[in-house]
Amino acid sequence: MSDHHPELAGYEPGDGRPLRSKNAVRVMRVVVILGIIALVLPGIVTTLSVGSSTAAAACATWVDFETPDATGASARFEFFGPGGPGWQCYSVGAFGGDRLVASLGIIPSGARLPVPTIGS
Repeated sequence: MSDHHPELAGYEPGDGRPLRSKNAVRVMRVVVILGIIALVLPGIVTTLSVGSSTAAAACATWVDFETPDATGASARFEFFGPGGPGWQCYSVGAFGGDRLVASLGIIPSGARLPVPTIGS
């Protein structure tokens, strides 16, 4: 056996006990989990905040364009909305109640309104 692995010559396996106690392993796991959460959570919060403010601004632009008689705009994230999963834009206070104006998608961007054609 020593001919195949000379670096293991004279090696005696340990007594079978783990190198660290159960409490030390538990503390290390908690520290690692808290570290991962501390790295990921700010990114999630920032993404949601930026998405929400962008959706609100785009929705206000869409509502001003589509239903000028509305008193406000409401951007909501819906998993099963009329336009599929993502941000949905509703006009608020117009005649007939809240009405879907636009589907802004999962990652909203600025409103791209249609350009009116000249001469029509």
